[in-house]
Order: sequence, then structure tokens, then C-alpha cells
Amino acid sequence: MAGTAKAPWHLWLVGVVALLWNGFGGYDFIMTTTQGEKYFRASGFDQGMIDYYNAMPTWMYGPWVLGVWGAVLGSILLLARSRWAVHAFGLSVIGAVFGLIYGKFINPPPAPPAGPEAMAVMPWIITAIAVFLLWYAWTMRKKGVLG
Repeated sequence: MAGTAKAPWHLWLVGVVALLWNGFGGYDFIMTTTQGEKYFRASGFDQGMIDYYNAMPTWMYGPWVLGVWGAVLGSILLLARSRWAVHAFGLSVIGAVFGLIYGKFINPPPAPPAGPEAMAVMPWIITAIAVFLLWYAWTMRKKGVLG
């Protein structure tokens, strides 16, 4: 259900970019859970990183599912101008924060051979984008764009 206010042009830009970004997260989730080591090797992971991901505790799948699929659903709901986008992005933030805490403070991954820079900042980037999308959806709902 669309809100009463006219959708600004940036809603469509943010929504499409969010769907592409989060859609890749969904693809990565599906490939990781269905292809496992084959997908990791094709992605250029070394044995240390493959072992790290294969040893991920089962309880971490809960936050991972919330983060990834909350974000995908939130992106779709944002484009549909649904107020439920706020809730979906809220779940995504919860998942992203749990992933950040796990990967940075509880069980950090080994440094990749090519250098730790990109991998070291990725959990922060993912969390920042999740928080931005939650804020954006909340702002659009507050302005009456999401109904």
C-alpha cells in the first residue's frame, strides 16, 4: 500500500541500489549454503577462510538469515512503498550487528593472503549500509511516503 505523499525520485534510486546490493547478499547466502567449498574456492578463498566459514556455529545462521533476507525483503517493501520496510530493515540491522560482533570480537576470521584491508572493513560497511537503509525507510515513513 502506497503512502499519501508523492514518492521522491531518490526513493527509487535508493530502492533499486538497495535491492541490487542486498540481492547480492541473498545470492551469496544461497551459494554459500548450497555450494559451500566449491563456491568459496571460486570466490578466491584460501583454505584458512574456507575452514573458518565451515566452522561457523549453527546459531550464527539466525542472525545471518535476519540480516540478509530482512534486507532483501526491506528493499522490495521500500520499492512497494510499504511501511513494513522499516520493520524488515530493522531485522536486517539486528542481523548485521550480530554478524559484526561475531566476526570482529568473538571469532575474527584469519587474514586473507592478499591483505586484510577489504575483509577487515566489510562487516562495518555492511552494518553501516543496513543502518542507513533503516534510517531512510523510517524517514520515508515519517514523511508519509510509505503507507
